[in-house]
Amino acid sequence: MYGRFLTQASTTQACRTDEKPGQTMRGRSILLLAAIAIVALAGIMLAIVRSSRSELKERANSTNVAQVALGRTVYAQHCASCHGANLEGQPEWRKRKFNGRLPAPPHDVSGHTWEHPDDAIFRVTKQGFRAFAGPQYETDMPSFEHVLSDDEIWATIAFIKSKWPPELVERRRSRAR
Repeated sequence: MYGRFLTQASTTQACRTDEKPGQTMRGRSILLLAAIAIVALAGIMLAIVRSSRSELKERANSTNVAQVALGRTVYAQHCASCHGANLEGQPEWRKRKFNGRLPAPPHDVSGHTWEHPDDAIFRVTKQGFRAFAGPQYETDMPSFEHVLSDDEIWATIAFIKSKWPPELVERRRSRAR
């Protein structure tokens, strides 16, 4: 009898007196459904982001012979004069020139291009550095938005990647996943 009184007392204290029966359960059900909806929405958003990333990273395929050939031609016409015929960049590319601008970096493994995702390389090539660093940023790198098509830019990136060692390309691919 004493045990039943304690159980009944603790149960009574746990309930709020201003709630109607079933109100607590209804509130919990609504919260549970809201939490499930939020988790489902987050999952959908993650799937969309992942699929768009995989589309972007595959746009520059270093094993696509036709794309690499187009990229080689575009690179020779529009990039090699600054970044070098062999992707070697300009001498002392980490040291600012007399005008305060940085020389063109190499696109081979001695540079840092391989450290950036393909979509970032694409955006800088298409829009130029000023689109990201601000209009006051001084650079010799032009925007190619009105010069090259998107396919030509992706092909150029594919050509550059085709010159990197296979283990480097795979490491970048693994990092992008």
